[in-house]
Amino acid sequence: MYINSAYLNNSRLDFKDKTRPLIVSSCGTYRLYTRFKLPTFRPRGRLDYQIIYISSGIAHFHFDNAENDTIVSAGNMVVYRPKEFQKYEYYAEDQTEVYWVHFTGGHVKNILRNYGIKDDMRVFYAGTSLEYERVFKRIILELQRCQADYEEMLALLLRHLLILIHRHLSKQRILKNEYLENEMDVATQYFNDHYNSDINIEKYAASHGMSVSWFIRNFKAYTGTTPMQYIVSIRISNAQVLLETTAYTVSEIGRIVGYDNPLYFSRIFHKQKGFSPSEYRKQVLQTLS
Repeated sequence: MYINSAYLNNSRLDFKDKTRPLIVSSCGTYRLYTRFKLPTFRPRGRLDYQIIYISSGIAHFHFDNAENDTIVSAGNMVVYRPKEFQKYEYYAEDQTEVYWVHFTGGHVKNILRNYGIKDDMRVFYAGTSLEYERVFKRIILELQRCQADYEEMLALLLRHLLILIHRHLSKQRILKNEYLENEMDVATQYFNDHYNSDINIEKYAASHGMSVSWFIRNFKAYTGTTPMQYIVSIRISNAQVLLETTAYTVSEIGRIVGYDNPLYFSRIFHKQKGFSPSEYRKQVLQTLS
């Protein structure tokens, strides 16, 4: 069995604190390989909130009473609220690995709602992602090291976790088809890799067996913008970096990011940023001087 955990002020006692919007009180991970069973039983629950992430294997949860047995598989999150009955077990034979975080605060209920976790949600699928594990591990490390402003950092890291969850939940509502999600992922990666090339949206859609109208509609649902707007935003963002950090001329930068016509590049840049490339560079230089 592997365990790594950390507690605020090195105390395992749960508590309720509404003096700040969000307070992380503890966090940890369990990985079962040899120990037969790891049970938790809190008939009166706790005073704080808890999120449990099943990263591999399965776990057994008994919601409301000990007789109920709900098997929760990898990729799911479980949410416990204050004073809720808690009974759950992890078994070595299931190769279970979980991450957990306890938190409290004056705004927790609204914060969870804002990130798509409704009051009646106990178990929901959030996907298997190493990014979740990385955030949990950073929370553990922050609680163990207690560096300057660590409590503020803990709250930010928990919000980071909640944002990742919210993005997945939002994506699920918009794109419930795995094929569709994969196609949009492939498209965004292609546009990022080839943004400075002459990309023809109609040819791209056709080469992937999609009608251009279907592709544009679903790409916008996935990213919030059309394919061409997405490409332009990448070009302009990279042009900004070059204007800020290099001595290339405006024409050279335009060609680097995909615009052979410097006048057209300047017009597009101005439309996106409100300044011409030359004016933007001048402002940056004045700020630095």
